[in-house]
Amino acid sequence: MKTVCLGGGPAGLYFAISLKLRVPEAEVTVIERNKPDDTFGWGVVLSDETLDNLQANDPKSAEAIREHFAYWDDIKVIKEDVEITSTGHGFCGLGRKQMLLLLQDRARELGVELKFETEVDDIDALKQEYDLVVAADGINSKTRKRYEHAFKPEIDTRACKFVWLGTHAKFDDAFTFIFKNTEHGWIWAHAYQFDADTATFIVECAEDTWLNFGFDKMDQEEMIAVCEKVFADHLDGHALMSNAKHLRGSAWLNFNRVLCEKWHHENVVLLGDSSATAHFSIGSGSKLALESAIALADLVTKEPTLEQAFEKYQDERRLDVLRLQSAARNSTEWFEEVERYLHLDPVQFNYSLLTRSQRISHENLRLRDAEWLRSAEEWFQAQAGANGVHRAPMFAPFQLRDMRLKNRVVVSPMAQYKAKDGCPNDWHFVHYSERAKGGAGLVYVEMTCVSPEGRITPGCPGLYAPEHEAEWTRLCDFVHSETDAKLCMQIGHSGRKGSTQLGWEEMDAPLEAENWPVMSASAIPWSERNPVPKEMDRDDMDRVRDQFVEATRMAQRAGFDMIELHAAHGYLLSSFISPISNVRTDEYGGSLENRMRYPLEVFRAMREVWPEEKPMSVRISATDWVGDRGVEGEEAVEIAQMFRDAGVDIVDVSAGQTSVEAKPVYGRMFQTPFSDRIRNERGIPTMAVGNIYEPDHVNSILMAGRADLVCLARPHLADPYWTLHAAAALGDADSAWPLPYLPGRDQMQRLAERGEGLGIRV
Repeated sequence: MKTVCLGGGPAGLYFAISLKLRVPEAEVTVIERNKPDDTFGWGVVLSDETLDNLQANDPKSAEAIREHFAYWDDIKVIKEDVEITSTGHGFCGLGRKQMLLLLQDRARELGVELKFETEVDDIDALKQEYDLVVAADGINSKTRKRYEHAFKPEIDTRACKFVWLGTHAKFDDAFTFIFKNTEHGWIWAHAYQFDADTATFIVECAEDTWLNFGFDKMDQEEMIAVCEKVFADHLDGHALMSNAKHLRGSAWLNFNRVLCEKWHHENVVLLGDSSATAHFSIGSGSKLALESAIALADLVTKEPTLEQAFEKYQDERRLDVLRLQSAARNSTEWFEEVERYLHLDPVQFNYSLLTRSQRISHENLRLRDAEWLRSAEEWFQAQAGANGVHRAPMFAPFQLRDMRLKNRVVVSPMAQYKAKDGCPNDWHFVHYSERAKGGAGLVYVEMTCVSPEGRITPGCPGLYAPEHEAEWTRLCDFVHSETDAKLCMQIGHSGRKGSTQLGWEEMDAPLEAENWPVMSASAIPWSERNPVPKEMDRDDMDRVRDQFVEATRMAQRAGFDMIELHAAHGYLLSSFISPISNVRTDEYGGSLENRMRYPLEVFRAMREVWPEEKPMSVRISATDWVGDRGVEGEEAVEIAQMFRDAGVDIVDVSAGQTSVEAKPVYGRMFQTPFSDRIRNERGIPTMAVGNIYEPDHVNSILMAGRADLVCLARPHLADPYWTLHAAAALGDADSAWPLPYLPGRDQMQRLAERGEGLGIRV
């Protein structure tokens, strides 16, 4: 197999080595445009896992690489004058130049032909000359550009500016992050040792800070001088160095996230940064390149055709790449929004940084550095008013007005579709009572509707008739007499999504018979199958507002501790907020201020009759998932602020379900970033929701300051006692169980101590 590798970086060289190991007689050439010892980065970071993979693939080059590694276990975070160090992180660094020289030596030893200072201008000709063309020509790949129609790359240019520098200052005790507040804005550095004398020193900042410094007008010497002055306290008199002096103009870059839809075309295959990139803040670009090189070499020597090899290569590696890119995206966005978190206490800021990619979780940190995490958990409890207590963050108390929750776990509202004519019954009594006994601090009842026509389905409960109030009172009396959980009533009106089938029939589809009329902000049906709603006039608004007020009075008489206004998920009030469903031309449509006018009117009317000492929340959809045609991040923050100014105590931050055109992006804790943004940009208390199902998720969200309360829905459907079971699994002995259930608690705690599974992953 006559093979050429375009690009003599780690990806191209390591593929050449791997192929020769498998097929010694193969004719392999590496073509590199630069000199053998040219390199424009500084250090390379690899994990122990990647080193093990290299060892299994080629022990000889792996040993040579290991001999030159600098190892460190700690991460140090310095914000202004405060330093916090945690351990157990297990990194190793190597000079990029040293790595290239080692791989070049190994490639030559195996018979690979290396051609340096050689430009490839005619890739089409190479396709004809060689059986296999491996395009490892980097983030600015000419090959990818030439066959763009086939590879279909998606290139996302990220917001921050960064410059890759080196220094002889010592950072050999820890991978170090340094955050400095200057007159021009915040600027930070990622620093790590990669040999006995040299460290990588990446300087990064937001673009407005970069412009404020005037970096766009400086040459490299001027830029380096400024960076040396900013970070002088950490350089110990050493200079910063650039190895990109060949570049004309600025050495500052914006990172490009690259992902190609297809990684191969005819006999050409992409490898390394040409096919996919991972942001330097998680240090995994080299990992991707080297592990992909091994996989590709395996497959092109085992599969009967190149096409089959390429297909398997893409299938096998794509999932790992996407996982890593997802983590890298989380990390990238954290740094892009770092000024959102700089107000946090150093302990919480450090935790937020360590867990930014979501690859490191709460319990994973405990495995790495149990002592530091214990101190952080004690800090969290102290902030919650529980001084001297060591418990996980999920078991910290929380105060809203006069309502004190025993912990931060919330049973999220979950439609049951079991009511008759709007009246809750024994099903609801048992369902909610069990969850109140299950250990959560706050238990929601499902969206309860203010009128018969305000129901979503015939099975939805209401709060508009005396018999409804009586049944809800029965529930409140039991919960308050037998448990220490608090109860929240979520009050809403279905709007254009009403008169639909039960959830286990066909969601959001019209009833087959006996439909009732629906209304909305505008005469736009939910879907082509749903009826056209009446556009509400002022009389409708007055009537519905008064229905919300009367439901609020009923909730107070029934004994609820808290109420929530449902202004999300495309229901009536949500239909006013979203421009997708609100095309009115009067004072209730158009600008956000106008679209919020009626929802705020309803909220204020409810707040006026709800007792001053009791809290109120609002649920919002922080994005319509339809791009800039609908509500998205910045506008969601303004929506939350408007409700906060009107008297909301905490915002229940959900997302989507406002349009059939929505294209949500799912994943673990996928809606938490919306809560994070509102809480940390405006200081508004929030609840996080959405695919949260492990104690680890709950503790990570709370400890990082991404929400104040955490809502779980499906886990509580599967297990009413989820919180108590989580406490046992975590070894928390202070969660109160119902007295008749103490023998069950004791057995569960014994099983947990013996390491036996309890059905909850920690």
